[in-house]
Amino acid sequence: MVIWHELELHSVKEKQQLVFSTSRNSFNTLRKLFQWVAEPCRSVCFYTEEHEVRCVNMAASCRSILRVVAGCQRQLLLSSASCASSASNVSQNAARPHPVLVRNYAAAAKAAKKPKKFEKDIKKEEEEEKKKQQLEERKKKQREKIDDTSRHKPYGLTAWAPIDDVYVVRHYPKPVYDADVAVDMLKSFQKLDFTPEDQPVFIDLQLNMKLEKKKKIDPFVSTVHLPHPFKKEANRVVFFTENPDQARLATENGAAVVGGAELVEKILEDEITADFFLAVPDIIPKLLPLKNKLRKKFPKSKRGSVGVNVPKMLQLFKTGHEYMVERDCCIITQVATLDMPTEHILENMRAIIKDASSHKPAEFGPLIERIITSSKTSEAVRIKTDTLLPQEVKEEP
Repeated sequence: MVIWHELELHSVKEKQQLVFSTSRNSFNTLRKLFQWVAEPCRSVCFYTEEHEVRCVNMAASCRSILRVVAGCQRQLLLSSASCASSASNVSQNAARPHPVLVRNYAAAAKAAKKPKKFEKDIKKEEEEEKKKQQLEERKKKQREKIDDTSRHKPYGLTAWAPIDDVYVVRHYPKPVYDADVAVDMLKSFQKLDFTPEDQPVFIDLQLNMKLEKKKKIDPFVSTVHLPHPFKKEANRVVFFTENPDQARLATENGAAVVGGAELVEKILEDEITADFFLAVPDIIPKLLPLKNKLRKKFPKSKRGSVGVNVPKMLQLFKTGHEYMVERDCCIITQVATLDMPTEHILENMRAIIKDASSHKPAEFGPLIERIITSSKTSEAVRIKTDTLLPQEVKEEP
C-alpha cells in the first residue's frame, strides 16, 4: 500500500514529501527505524526484508511522522479491543434465553389536552345556550294552539270581526264560512267580475300526515268516482294485455286501445296518447321502456292501474277523477265547474274529502286540517271543516 503524506514543518518554511511502502502490521518496524534517525541528513536509505523506506531531509520530519504512526497504532488497538468486547457480549447474550414480548392490542393514544377556558368563553357559551332554549320555547308556543274563544278579542288582533266594510285585513282573523255560503260567494264573485260561468272550481286541502312518534303517511295518489262528473268526455284509456280473452273484455268495456308489447314503440313515437294506462301484472316487465315516457301515468299497483279485474278497472278510470298529494302536505284539485248546482259541487267535495280521509286511521285524528275553495278568477274562501268532514256513526248499545 502506497501512502503519500505531505508534512508542514513549523521551524522550516518548506514542505517535504515522504514516500513509504508499508503493510498493516509494520508500525513497530517503522517506530524503531525512525528512532535510529538522530541527525538530519540529505538522503538516507534503509532496507528490510519486506519493506523499503526512503526518507528525504528527515531531521525534524521524522519526529512528527513518529507521532503520527504512534497515534494510528493506538487507534487500531482501541478499535480491536472494542470489537472483541462486543463480540463476547453478543455471544453471551445469544446464549441467554430472552422472553418474547407480544402486544395484542394497539396502544391507547394519549388524550389531547383541552385548552383552558377563560371566564369570557364560559360566559359566551352560557349565553348561547340560553338563547337556544328561548328559541325552542318560542317554537313550542307557536306550535301549540291557544284557545282564545272566551276572550273579547283574539291574541295579536284588534277584534273578532270588523265593524265597517273597509278595514285592514291583517288586524282581524280570516273569516271562515260554511260550505254552501262559500260556494254562493264564488258565484257572486263571477257575476261581479263578468267572468265565464263554466270556469273550474278548485279545492285546497291541508293535511296532517303525522302518525305516532316520527312516522308519517307516505304521499299517495288516488282515483275517486265523483257522483256528478264535470268532464263532458270520458277518459281515454289504453289497456296492455296479451291474453285474447282479457283483450276482448277490455274492448267491450270501453278501452280506447288494447294491445301488448307492440304498443311500446307507438307510444314512444307519440302515435298513441291517453289519459290513463292500465295493464295486467304479467306484462309489466315488457313495459319498462315506457317508464321515462309515461312517468306518473305508468301502470302501478298502488294507483290501482294494475290488476286482473278488467271491467272494474275500466269503469273506474273511464269516468274517475285522479288527485295526488303535493308538497307532502296538501291536495289541490278540481272538483266541479261554477255553472253546476251548489248541491252537486258540495257532493263532489265530500266525495274527495271522504276518499282522502280514508288514508289515515281515525285513532290518530283527522287528516284534513284546513279547507279552502276558489274558482279560476276569484279569491280564495276558507270553509269550516266540520261541514264537509265525514262524521263518525256511533253504534247504539
